[in-house]
Order: sequence, then C-alpha cells, then structure tokens
Amino acid sequence: MDDLIYLDNAATAWPKPESVYKFMIEKYRSCGVNPGRSGFDKAIEAGDIVESLRKRLTSFFGGDEDVPERLCFTYNATDALNLIIQGTLSEGDHVVTTNLEHNSVIRPINHLVRDNNVEVTYVPFDNNGFVDPDEIKKAIKPNTKLVIVNHGSNVLGTVQPIGEFGKTCKEMGVTFAVDSSQTAGVIPIDMKEMNIDILAFTGHKALMGCTGIGGMCVRKHVDIRQTRSGGTGVKSAYPYHLEEYPYRMEFGTPNIVGIAALFAGQEWIEEQGIENIHSTEMSLAQKLSDGFKGIEGVNVYCCDDLNNHLSTVSINVEGIDAGNVGIMLDVDFNIATRTGLHCAPLVHKQQGIADAGGAVRFSIGPFNTDNHIQVAVEAVTEIAQRAKEISSRLIPK
Repeated sequence: MDDLIYLDNAATAWPKPESVYKFMIEKYRSCGVNPGRSGFDKAIEAGDIVESLRKRLTSFFGGDEDVPERLCFTYNATDALNLIIQGTLSEGDHVVTTNLEHNSVIRPINHLVRDNNVEVTYVPFDNNGFVDPDEIKKAIKPNTKLVIVNHGSNVLGTVQPIGEFGKTCKEMGVTFAVDSSQTAGVIPIDMKEMNIDILAFTGHKALMGCTGIGGMCVRKHVDIRQTRSGGTGVKSAYPYHLEEYPYRMEFGTPNIVGIAALFAGQEWIEEQGIENIHSTEMSLAQKLSDGFKGIEGVNVYCCDDLNNHLSTVSINVEGIDAGNVGIMLDVDFNIATRTGLHCAPLVHKQQGIADAGGAVRFSIGPFNTDNHIQVAVEAVTEIAQRAKEISSRLIPK
C-alpha cells in the first residue's frame, strides 16, 4: 500500500533508491549472462561488473586492496557465516561469541558443538546492551580458534566496540570474524584498522541491494577451509574445487542481478555519504525513543543513550504480547514492524522477555520521515491506553 509506514528496515531495507531498481533491471536485460565464462561481449560486460564490485567493496570495507579477489559473493550473510564458521572450526576447537548474535551464528556453532565436539562460550552483554572487551579476552582459551561477533544488534541496536575486540584477538593470535549485517552501509568499517580478519555482509539491508546477495571479505593472512565444491567456469578439467580466491568460496553461477543491485547501492551510498545517512536515521531514532519513553506502560530496551547505536528501537506494551501489538500496528495504523524473537533468542532470554513473546522492533531506514515517527508514537500511545483500559476492567473492584 502506498501509505504504508515501513519500520522494518533491520530485516530488509525498503524501498530501495530508484537508481538501484533501474540499474539492476537494465543490467539484467543487457548482460544477464554467466559472467566471465565465455569470451563473448555480454559475458565480458557481466564479468566487469562483478570484478568492479569486488574492488569497490574491498575498499569500502578497508580490506586488502591488492587482493580484491578475497571479496567473495554468497547468497546472503547467513550463507557467508556458515562458510566461515564451518570452514574455520574443527573438532576440539573453541569459539567465542556473544548473547547478541543472530541465529545465523548461533545455529551453525551449535551444530558443531553437538556434532563435531566444538566448544563455545557465549559472552553476555551489560544492561546497556554492550559487550565488555575484557569479557571477550577472559573467554579466550588456549584452544580458541575463532571469535565471531555481531557488529550491531538487530534487536537492541547497540554497536559493539569492534576495534577493541579485534586488538585483543590480534594480540592473542585468534581469528576475528564480524557479522556486519546491520552495520554495513550505515556504520564505517575498516578491517585493517579494526583488526577484522573476516567480514560477513548482506546486500539487502543498509547496503541497499536486493535480497539473495551477500558475501565475505577475507584478509590475505587468513584462509577458510573449503566445505563445498562445484562449478566455477575455470579450469574445468581439474577434478577438485579450486583453492584460489574467489573460487575457493564461490560455487556455481553468481547472482548477477543481485551484484548489479549491490553495485548501484554502493553508488547511492557514496553519493549520500555514509555519515549523513546514519545521522539522519539517528535523529529520527532519538525522536522515536523519546516518544516511547513518554508513554505510560511502554518498556523501551537499551535506548538510554543512543551513542554507538543503530536506528533500531525495541519495545513492549505492558498487558499486550508483542505479536498482538504488531498486529494492531499493522491492521489499525498501517505500520509495518517486526515482532517476536527476531532470530536472536539469546538477546531476549537475557532481557527476560523470551517467554513473553519477545519484543516489537521499530527499525528506521533512509526513506523514513518525521511524520512516520509521529504516527508511530501516536499509535503506540493509543495501544498502551487500550491496554490500560482493559487492565482496569479486569481488576476486581
């Protein structure tokens, strides 16, 4: 619907810039063929887009620009994180992660714990939603092979001190991997400066690409073990999957339309300026958080200070479970949010709200407006008033 107020950008950023829609369709029409597999002009043109984006994203993330082939494309961040986790950990290894993680990290690790005798330590966050770097350091053991953390929480919106984590990992000789699903495209990332060894990213959120595209950037001093094999279009007579990057981490025909969308998304981000995008979103997030805090019966999580924060605000309305609040927002006010555990159950468990159905998440994007925020605050005010009236009728006189 044209009048939909979309506040679910932490799941997928929407709408996209018009330039992204135009470029991805145009390129898919003009050269939507297998890139680099053949010598004809269309294949070369498609291949040029792929290789150009590798270079742009390597530079954007502060990777090793002399080896852009270590920027590898995957289906999404979940796909990349599976490849990273399964290709780094072996039987008897220990991995450190946090209670802020998405299931794209939790589940692959838990499968290795159950099936491959891998050990894991989940580090909790503090009352403000941040992980203490000293707690990461304390969790590292002699057999720790990997520290993998979420840069920005998809529930609480808190942005972790990645540089401090990276410094500790470098000093202790442990591979450091970061899930940048919520931050890539809205928070500056410099892998060299932050001592990030492997960065996983997705295209459909703040990078302004489409669904079905993501990837990883791998520093040149790190290798990930191959866990898949298949076609590459290169050295087809060789009986095993190629060990060199990007083929080491890429399998089969790439998503050329997704790559084109991500390419156009990069153009748009560079035009707007990543700092400008973030500051605009955070201005709206501050208004949203302040508005919710002024409503009796509404609980707002980890938004006392919005420094080092994303434009994500999670709440609950006392007396109504999160799912029903989401339905009311949708049906009565035409506001799209995300409710439940947000594929991050440990966050909700530590907050003590998992058994109550999680929370209602409002996540702001670059195309939201002051009016959207005002309507959202008014809607939650009305819902909280309904809850209060229902509660008063249930209390015996």
